Amino acid sequence: MAVNRCDNRCDNRWTVSQVEERIEEAVDTLRRLPEKQLQIVRSSWPKFLQDCDDACDTEPAPLRRGPPVSAAIDRMDETLEWLRWLPAEDAKLVWARAEGTTWKVLSWRFGCSERTAQRRCEYALSQTSWRLNGHALPKVWSRQFLIDKVSSLSSQNFA
Repeated sequence: MAVNRCDNRCDNRWTVSQVEERIEEAVDTLRRLPEKQLQIVRSSWPKFLQDCDDACDTEPAPLRRGPPVSAAIDRMDETLEWLRWLPAEDAKLVWARAEGTTWKVLSWRFGCSERTAQRRCEYALSQTSWRLNGHALPKVWSRQFLIDKVSSLSSQNFA
């Protein structure tokens, strides 16, 4: 599948915040997809109540949003391709952050400090933004230089 780098954004360039929003949208879209349910052998016996809580039905059924539209699924597929550009651990970090995992939990999960997890996530998003804007990623640049370069280009778009 070819990556549509413009995606109706040919007038402006991809920013880190746009990339982050798109990944968060992909997480939401994936959550809204219908779950595959196993075909369970059903009994012809009626369901009976185990205790009083079942009879009172104290817990309301959880509400789910409707299934995503096809355009959202297409954007999700495209976004998942972007994550393949990143090292596996950085892609997992970005995805977990988009799911709403706190920095504290992420630092524990990835074995680093909270600030290091934030820097790695920022670098991964900057890397993705840089590639979406059609640039090759130079090997000699430091992480901080790329982050600064992408943020300066983003601020020029809004000036």
